[in-house]
Amino acid sequence: MKLDLQGIFPPIPTPFENGHCAPHRLEENLAKWNDTGLSGYLVLGSNGEAPLLSEAEKLELVRVARQAIPAEKILLIGSGLESTDATSVLTYRLADLGADAALVLTPSFYRDQLTPEAMRRHFEAIAEASPIPILIYNVPKFTGVNLSIEAVVNLAQHANIIGMKDSSGNLGQLIELREKLPSNFQLLIGTDSVFFGGLAHGLRGAILALANVAPRECVELFNAVEDEKWDVAQALANRIAPVGRAVASRFGVPGLKTALDEIGYFGGEPRPPLLSVSEKVREEIRLILQKAGLLE
Repeated sequence: MKLDLQGIFPPIPTPFENGHCAPHRLEENLAKWNDTGLSGYLVLGSNGEAPLLSEAEKLELVRVARQAIPAEKILLIGSGLESTDATSVLTYRLADLGADAALVLTPSFYRDQLTPEAMRRHFEAIAEASPIPILIYNVPKFTGVNLSIEAVVNLAQHANIIGMKDSSGNLGQLIELREKLPSNFQLLIGTDSVFFGGLAHGLRGAILALANVAPRECVELFNAVEDEKWDVAQALANRIAPVGRAVASRFGVPGLKTALDEIGYFGGEPRPPLLSVSEKVREEIRLILQKAGLLE
């Protein structure tokens, strides 16, 4: 059965208490998110502090998440590592815990030697070995690698590479990708700054940090575009855009966790070497959330 990735997916943060993963806090957050109309979740993404987690922690978080997520909601997992073989092994183990698809980050450490041919072999080898579909994760902000449109079009020919999260923040690139990729290849908006623009140009799926703190609003905006209620969609986009800029661009994971604390979810502290925000920044985030109507 084809995996339908339409709708809104938050890349959920990993909760920590005293520096340790706190799965019970993850369960609490998911119980709240489950009632907001989200299509599913991404666990172990950039906002999940995946590079700072051990493999044992990753496995436990996915196990807990799958149990806490209704069967009809999709569980995406981030499984990308630098090595092709290590990524294949981790993807297999996470799939065994009930993940529906894997989001595979572009390798980047040896970026000067990562030719288009090396990237092709990397993703195709993982796709061949994976028991679940995979998606390409293009996030130049963190990797310094921006996959070419030609490379993505070539990878889209593989039956088990079903989509891509493009977090370049480049609306022009998103539009060109949509125009050149096969119609059955699922292109997902990966940055809050181009959320409304991407929807307006026909994209029908998004993985957004903003959806953690404004899940209902993101779903409502998605539905307004679907129903061609452009005035409603534009007003919503304008209202929540400052929140996206704060939690995704300016303050990053520490800011996102602070915002979750402010709206009644568990955010907690980021894992070192990341630092919590200052009290001044916390006050700024609180004001942004208040102006967006996200605080009671």
